[in-house]
Amino acid sequence: MVAILHEGNIKDTNENALLKLLIKELGYNPNSVEFFGFGSKSNFFKTDNLKYTRLKLQIDEEAISKILFVVDADFIENDVTYGGFENTERELKAVIKTLSLTPISDIYVTRDPNTNDGYLESLILSSIPTVQKECIENFLNCSKFKSKDNDKAILNVIYKNAYPNAPYDFSHENFNELKGKLHSLLKIN
Repeated sequence: MVAILHEGNIKDTNENALLKLLIKELGYNPNSVEFFGFGSKSNFFKTDNLKYTRLKLQIDEEAISKILFVVDADFIENDVTYGGFENTERELKAVIKTLSLTPISDIYVTRDPNTNDGYLESLILSSIPTVQKECIENFLNCSKFKSKDNDKAILNVIYKNAYPNAPYDFSHENFNELKGKLHSLLKIN
């Protein structure tokens, strides 16, 4: 079995719901993955987190053979230590090294690949046609939502309502990196 560590909880959050859909799309079984919901991003950087203790126990018991960390980039303006692609990746690599997980771990930082900032919703928004993207961005701008969490929630609702039959365009090139990471994680050696 393999593990995916992601933000949110282990119930059907936006993060693991998208990952499960993409895993199915790639022809793999989502039940072959143990999902670890870490809650907020800051929990990934606490090496004494009980989730890491549980993960390491499963690795020692050879129940987990590979790990993929899926964490939002967020924005450097909001967090100079952990915000932005480079900071998130650097700090996650340090945690992975400290926990001696380097040989079996990989990282995917969720973001808009064009800006290297953002979160899951930014990746999704980057994969839709320009006209629809502008429409959603205009609504968010004129609605004057200030909170990132509200912005993410509203974007998710808008996207799901606008595209109820095809919620994600996994054929879009902006999903290629994530698809590659999932293939590497799930392929049988």
